[in-house]
Amino acid sequence: MEPGIVKSRESLDQIRWNILGQTYVPKQMTEECFSWHASLPPGTFVPPHIHPDQDEFLYILEGRFSFLLDGQEVIGEPGDLVKLPRGVPHGIFNKSDSTIKTLFWVTPTLQLYDLFWALHNMGPGADPAEIVAVSAAHAIDFLPPEDSGAGQ
Repeated sequence: MEPGIVKSRESLDQIRWNILGQTYVPKQMTEECFSWHASLPPGTFVPPHIHPDQDEFLYILEGRFSFLLDGQEVIGEPGDLVKLPRGVPHGIFNKSDSTIKTLFWVTPTLQLYDLFWALHNMGPGADPAEIVAVSAAHAIDFLPPEDSGAGQ
């Protein structure tokens, strides 16, 4: 890794992913850590899932997130650091009327970068079963809707 600053409007290799209506902008990646800026428009979400082999973090920059964290609904606001340990089920929801901006990172990186390429531009009409299968092939396990307690 080269020392330096990744400016706010820059990304890793000029990548901007469209992940089911959300914009993910990768900022840095090593074998040990992968970070990206995310913008989640109102009404978008990441369904409850598990990272069996990664710890995930969010530093909330703008907006108010609702999380389902290990079966409990919790709220995250600007300046909050959200810790999502490996193996713990979690879902991420924008139930507000504003776009939420956050910095995500996972450790270790594993297959998440490749998963985002696989999900890029699948679109809002994507088959949920295909999303689940692609994610499982990249070591991210989505929970069945009846087990998620998401209660949108």
